[in-house]
Formats: sequence, structure tokens, C-alpha cells
Amino acid sequence: MAISYSLEIAAPAADVARVLRAAGSFAPEVTAETLLTAGAATTDGPWVRVVEPTPKPWHPVITDLGFTPTASVALRLDKSEDVPAQQDSVVRLASAVLVALPGDAVLHRELESIWLLRRAGSVTANEDHELLPPQRLAYLGVPYVRETHAFAE
Repeated sequence: MAISYSLEIAAPAADVARVLRAAGSFAPEVTAETLLTAGAATTDGPWVRVVEPTPKPWHPVITDLGFTPTASVALRLDKSEDVPAQQDSVVRLASAVLVALPGDAVLHRELESIWLLRRAGSVTANEDHELLPPQRLAYLGVPYVRETHAFAE
């Protein structure tokens, strides 16, 4: 089973793809359009794809967090590579999007754990120091407070 993270944001998918392409370590031939169609792996491991979701009204981001994402980024780790380093990359990429684009957003692992949440312009980072140790928090280019949020069971 793949280790996957999702960044869901209320921002245009094309804008998200452009920000990720500029912030990510992709091969030169990878474009924002590539990220919107087939997806691509970064040179440091995670595979990235941006889609325009059509979430159902009962989707946990809508019901539990109170916003409807208009872009969803799949970030799938390569299990044959250094997983903690790839998790650093996931936080770095998510932070680039949070810095560049407004809108409510959430970075989560498979709807199980919320790593980062932005609502009404305020960013919270999970309080678990194993998920977000200081070296990962250093990637955040936005002010944040430590607070743990969870999806309803």
C-alpha cells in the first residue's frame, strides 16, 4: 500500500499546479500541465498530481472542516526511497502553495491525520512533534500555531 498525502485547497487547480511546478524538484520536461494530467515524480521521491475534485456533500473536508476544495493534490511517497525525507518534501511543497495562494486548505494523510490546516487565513500545524518536527516546521513560510485537528470518526 502506498503512503499518500493530500493537499486540498479552495484555489484554482491550474494555479496550484503552477506553484508546485515552480517549487518542486521536477525533471525539466515536467510542466504544470503534466501535473494536471498524468502527474510526475519529483527528483526527491514524491509523485505529485493535481486534480479538480468533485467532492460529495458528505466529504469530510466539507463536513468536518467547513470548506469545499476546488483543487486536490495527491502526494504519493516512493516506498523504496527515504520516507522521512519525502515527508519533508511534502511539507515543503504544501507550504509553497500556502504561501502563494489564498484559500482554506488542509494537508492530511489519507483522511486520518491532519498535518496542516488553514481556515480564514490562519494556519495551524499538528502538535505531534513526530509528524511535524522542527526541521519540517522550518519549511513553513507562513505564521502558524500548533494545534491538532482531526476528522470526525
